[in-house]
Amino acid sequence: MISSNAKIWIWLASALGFANPKIRRLYELYPDISDFYNGGAKEWRLSGIFNQRDLNKLEATQLNSADKILDRCMQLNYSVISIDDESFPACLRNIEAPPAVIYVSGHLPDIDNRLSIGIVGTRRATDYGITNSYKIGYALSKYGVTIVSGGALGVDCASHRGTLATDGVTICVLGCGINYNYLNENAMMRQAITKRGAVISEYPPDSAPRNFHFPARNRIISALSDGVLIIEAGIKSGSLITANYAGEQGKKVFALLGNNSPQNEGSNERIKEGTAIPITDFLDILNEFDGLYATNGDIDFNFISENDLNEVPTKGKSKKSAKSRNAKSNLNNCVLNIDELKNSVISKDISNKSKKKSDNNRSKSKTEEILDAEKSVAQKNSFKVQTEISEHQKSKSIAEPEKSDSTDTMIEKADNNDVRIKNKENLNLNTTVQAVYDYINCEPVHIDKIANDLNIPIFKVLVALTTLEMKGLVTALQGRRYILK
Repeated sequence: MISSNAKIWIWLASALGFANPKIRRLYELYPDISDFYNGGAKEWRLSGIFNQRDLNKLEATQLNSADKILDRCMQLNYSVISIDDESFPACLRNIEAPPAVIYVSGHLPDIDNRLSIGIVGTRRATDYGITNSYKIGYALSKYGVTIVSGGALGVDCASHRGTLATDGVTICVLGCGINYNYLNENAMMRQAITKRGAVISEYPPDSAPRNFHFPARNRIISALSDGVLIIEAGIKSGSLITANYAGEQGKKVFALLGNNSPQNEGSNERIKEGTAIPITDFLDILNEFDGLYATNGDIDFNFISENDLNEVPTKGKSKKSAKSRNAKSNLNNCVLNIDELKNSVISKDISNKSKKKSDNNRSKSKTEEILDAEKSVAQKNSFKVQTEISEHQKSKSIAEPEKSDSTDTMIEKADNNDVRIKNKENLNLNTTVQAVYDYINCEPVHIDKIANDLNIPIFKVLVALTTLEMKGLVTALQGRRYILK
């Protein structure tokens, strides 16, 4: 989807630069931005918005320079939503310096009519920060909250991954172009996000990150959020910039209570100043939005595996093995009050259309949600997975199949009715997909149990299961359960 006036707005952003307050003034002054462009240099000058330097830039920038960007977006199947499009979020349009356009990979939820929380913090997160970021994202998404963050190492990607573990909706706001290979370790996560939410940016698809992009990006995170949570922010943390924007935009600011280490100095200082609401668990956030949700049962955290937390990359620290941390200690000592976890559905009830749109988005099948995620990421850095194989699998005799053009697949049936394709080497499964395939049998098994038993992050299990479904090897049942086909 490309907005009708996207070309002109891209031209304006190219000429005037990003995060320019004059974009909003143009939007307010010209109901149809083509009138501004067609008026030429005289109209530009008479608008009273620009100085001579701006006018020189407008005259020096060619409109057809936007064609290359639009062609690239169509090639990559990205949406381009301009500020004057009805699908452009009003909460983003109304800030001081809204983007002229946003580039979108995935489906941008109706953010104006959903409760959304931004979660930001340090890239050098501790175990405490990772655990809480992941579990707060997990719990809030169980309530139907949209999680907004920046896709960076540490706190950002922990909150994204916690949301994905519940099939929740999350928005990743990048400080570079969507197609730029930013943080390869998070590439698969970004692909998974596009199936349940959106990866967005105000920068053209292949734009490289620059230092000043990230502070500017933070205004978009806060704009899309009803409240912003700071986790482990040092005194010079960039996440405090997001908090500042949130305060200026009239949003609620929260900070997770931490110890007196430099890691928490910035967030603790905001609490002492009274500019951030202290929290110890996710319910403290929901209580600030009283009436927007209703309890409806308990949330089970038992299926969050230690490996899910270990897989979260942080700056300056290599990934830990699952054996290097004490899962029971970390999960039990987490500040979240698990006994109070409640499940619900959140809606702002601003319009019936928004509710219908949200419901339709949540009703997508697993295959539609994760389709092609495995294909879109290079199969690099595969890891070995140790898994127990049942006795009947160990005893199976796998014979070489005869070459045949028949569409019938050679299978073997064991005493317990397990069926498994004999020529596994011809399936072209990577290590993770093969491990998941070997684990599933003829008894329905829940996706959370697969992830927990195999110590594989749940978003990777989702990709593996989709691959197996596409190959006709497994069948998805109700309740996120799977069985051999």
